[in-house]
Amino acid sequence: MPDTARHHPASAATVYAPDAPATPDAPPLDGIRSADVLIIGAGITGLSAALHLAQAGTSVCVLDGGDIGWGASGRNGGQVNPGLKLPPSAVIKRFGSSVGSRLVQAAWSAPDLVFDLIKTHQLACDARRGGTVRAAPSTAQIPALLALTAECEALGRSVAWLDAPQICGLSGTTYAAGMIDHCGGQLNPLAYTLELGRVAATYGAALHTHSHVGALRREGGRWRAETATGAVLADHVVFATNGYTDGLWDRLRRSIVPVFSAIVATEPLDATVCETILSEGSVLYEVGHITTYYRVDSHGRLLFGGRSGLADASGPDAFPGLKARAVQMWPMLAGCSFTHGWNGQVAITTDDLPHWHEPMPGVFAALGYNGRGIAMATLMGRELARRIEGAGRDTLLLPPTPISAIPLHAAWKLGASIKLLEGQIRDRFHL
Repeated sequence: MPDTARHHPASAATVYAPDAPATPDAPPLDGIRSADVLIIGAGITGLSAALHLAQAGTSVCVLDGGDIGWGASGRNGGQVNPGLKLPPSAVIKRFGSSVGSRLVQAAWSAPDLVFDLIKTHQLACDARRGGTVRAAPSTAQIPALLALTAECEALGRSVAWLDAPQICGLSGTTYAAGMIDHCGGQLNPLAYTLELGRVAATYGAALHTHSHVGALRREGGRWRAETATGAVLADHVVFATNGYTDGLWDRLRRSIVPVFSAIVATEPLDATVCETILSEGSVLYEVGHITTYYRVDSHGRLLFGGRSGLADASGPDAFPGLKARAVQMWPMLAGCSFTHGWNGQVAITTDDLPHWHEPMPGVFAALGYNGRGIAMATLMGRELARRIEGAGRDTLLLPPTPISAIPLHAAWKLGASIKLLEGQIRDRFHL
């Protein structure tokens, strides 16, 4: 993790922290310790891997430069969404029938894993399962959404088409059409991440926060990771750093684009308003180029998210565009107070797919969830554990690929700004 992130105040800006459980005991690393597996990153990917490994009896040590869940894992929109950014047919075309079908089935069922973990381990994270709505802001998105609905139905998924009146009645605002996937849901992401850490620790995983890994090298046939106050010797190393991957592995950092996404939250809304906006507990995201996503939490607060500026920011006044958009969609919010606002980095890949890397013996990385992090990060964490426990490469959901640095990565902020403007224009004119 970057040095500047070691004491990041981002979680304090969210609505999640007051309802989150106590942070598991995770003191800074002090001295030298040994483990079968070292995991760098105490977010959902890393802690899911730690939990599944520890359950199998493998000794695990998790290091993070900040607090548990301080990055995107504890700051995202709380949507547990099924699937990948690409439709099933494109995934199967990309990976072939055998691997592609296996990945499609796992990705579209990934919320099952999340909610099963919550039930099995009694994770206190305000989880509700009202489905995920994919909404078409204009008729331009209807053909692709119809095709996706047909593909999901062919796969046996529990989905339903929503015509304009139906999605208007569900969302309380205007859309051309939509699809609801009943597999999806919502939760408090910071609480979920902390609870994964708590349960992993009960199975013996060692957690150390404020322990930035500054160097990693081979020593005596094992990997040695050094922090300012100690070191870990391990047979395997997992990079679970996603949008906050830093210069410790610079080529990995340059393989994804860290894009900022922001969320504003209202005060608890009147019951009559809550009955208008996603009253059945579903979550919604739009399927245009530059879109918004939102849900209403158990306190009756609207959490409304979308793209933001390309720097850390907090407070509702830091995101006037999101507030204005929410009021435009629901005019009854005009007199409502927005009490919170925050942003953070998500990892975007150039092929819209998560990436899995095994560049050296005993070294693994999974990252690039393209805004679908809760379900996919949980799934990839389990897959990392399964691989380390001996699963063959031919059984993996994602084939390992070489790390490909994005050309001119240093100019990603300019590129992201151009893409943002291009997407806004295409959405504005229904292109």
